[in-house]
Amino acid sequence: MRDVAVLGVGLHPYGKWDEKPLAHMYRDVVDAALKDAAVEWRQVGALTAAGSRHSGGHGWAVNGNEAVEAMGLTGIPVYNLMAGCAASGYAFNVGHNLIATGVHDLVVVVGGEKMPKGFVTTAGENDYSDPGYITQACIGMPGPAGWAMMTRRRMVDHGTSPEILAEVVVKAHKNAAQNRNARFRGEITVQDVLNSRMVCDPLHLYEICPVSDGAAAVVLASAEEARKRTTKPVWLSACSVATTTFGGAGGLAQAVREDGIHHTEVYGAVKKAFGQAGVEPKDVDFIELQDNVVTYELLFPEEWGFLEPGEADHLLRKGEMSPTGRLPVNPSGGFNTFGDATTAMGIFEVCEAVWQLRGAKGATQVPNAKVGLTQLLGLGGNGSCCILKV
Repeated sequence: MRDVAVLGVGLHPYGKWDEKPLAHMYRDVVDAALKDAAVEWRQVGALTAAGSRHSGGHGWAVNGNEAVEAMGLTGIPVYNLMAGCAASGYAFNVGHNLIATGVHDLVVVVGGEKMPKGFVTTAGENDYSDPGYITQACIGMPGPAGWAMMTRRRMVDHGTSPEILAEVVVKAHKNAAQNRNARFRGEITVQDVLNSRMVCDPLHLYEICPVSDGAAAVVLASAEEARKRTTKPVWLSACSVATTTFGGAGGLAQAVREDGIHHTEVYGAVKKAFGQAGVEPKDVDFIELQDNVVTYELLFPEEWGFLEPGEADHLLRKGEMSPTGRLPVNPSGGFNTFGDATTAMGIFEVCEAVWQLRGAKGATQVPNAKVGLTQLLGLGGNGSCCILKV
């Protein structure tokens, strides 16, 4: 297998871009990634893309074809991947493998989304074989209710307080204040968070990520192509995907696992990535993870072996999860301040990780960052993880 480099990145500012077509957002981020990589569009051998159920893709989730149409029809193969919120992680996996196996030398990975307003249903329409439909329509438990139960369990097991949950949001906004691409850049207080509307006890509105419009792209390259253009490439050392096992969070009426793992698909992807990259948690300098809800920032690092159960609360309280702390988590500001543009999120995380590893993040730079980890969790029990190095 060949080494794979992330040669160029492009990220569209997040927000609500009602007047801007998604195809134009694709063109902006692909152009930015190509310029960053010193690559011309006609040199690209293939494109992989995250397919959306909400926007673009001509209504059939062929979002990659829409991106190619925006850039110019050169006849390259296009791979459209669907995996819910993990779709861009799966697109990365395919792009990585196309380079690593020698099929192509330059591949663009792209994702973008214009999200509908409000909480997003994950269920199929009137489909009684869909556990998501049963959970939401029949039992009456949309996503925030499941997150609330998970959060309440943590409060019972580890004594996590409402103030600790709010501190996650305060940290996110402090980081986002320095990020020109974030949607919500104003700093807030613990009391602001606790005064925001209660959505599902114990979760307040500010503790659940919003939805946004956004897009992102990267150029992946073989080592030979990368070294033609830079002396300091960022290496994609691991790119793994996994699905849930029995007893994971995707099932109905299941007992809490004895090992405390909530999302086996994520745990499996992260462990695979550690093996592929030849690293351990102690080697990772920062994490960009999927914080649909603040609880994940506390829970996931513990599940993956970075911290002992319950330790994240103490680390957060001491400021050790900030960019200059012992374990920086979401120095970008994360989903909480960008908003979830579903099929762009894994690429957004990689863009932020690349800038960290290049030492280009200014006030939120992680000192001496050499290894970063990104993670996604998607509908249907899909997980993905990337590890990047310099």
